[in-house]
Amino acid sequence: MLATPLLVGILAAGPSWIHVPLTAFWFLGHFAFFATGLWLKARRKPRYRRPVIVYTAGAVAAGVVTLVADPGLIRWAPLFVLPLGIGLAASAIRDERSLWSGISTTVGSSLMTLVAFAAGGGTDFARAWLLAGVLAVYFAGTVLYVKTLIRERGSQPYYWLSVVTHGLATLALIPLAPALTPVFAALTARAAIVPAFRVTPKQAGIGEIFSTVIVALTALLAV
Repeated sequence: MLATPLLVGILAAGPSWIHVPLTAFWFLGHFAFFATGLWLKARRKPRYRRPVIVYTAGAVAAGVVTLVADPGLIRWAPLFVLPLGIGLAASAIRDERSLWSGISTTVGSSLMTLVAFAAGGGTDFARAWLLAGVLAVYFAGTVLYVKTLIRERGSQPYYWLSVVTHGLATLALIPLAPALTPVFAALTARAAIVPAFRVTPKQAGIGEIFSTVIVALTALLAV
């Protein structure tokens, strides 16, 4: 969820040297976000403060380099305010593993597709938005699907929410990206069938790696 949107945006626009500091900013920013979440969850205990300072400083430095190279990228910053705020608020109330927190984080991460696309000089933003949307829907579905395997195993509301979400995503893609429809149909079948079996977190993670690669490659070729 962290690397894929960035990589899809880079490949869609074409790699550029500016993607180097942008990648550093994105990963350091994620580390800063994660460290800040832990600090907030720990009720701001001093021993959690140093990682926040170090990673934030690194992210700021990489961000400054990126903006010096392309000041126009700052226009994308407002898109991340709400997902960032929701994620940190969830950590502050110790609810970071909730559905609403997971969905906001995945949506925020998917928006990085647009930034990487713009940084690479991409001009077809209708395509970039569709790519970001496909990834956001896929990862949101993943949050639900994984919950039905582990934390919400046996929960009928989560199960049906996962299946219906995947099914609606499949239908929505018929007019937008027909080539992706079979992929999402397979994901819908997976959401419906796999929760009936015992799946370990490791197995679920390996499955998601393969699914993410397939969705990303198909999206790049089909959109």
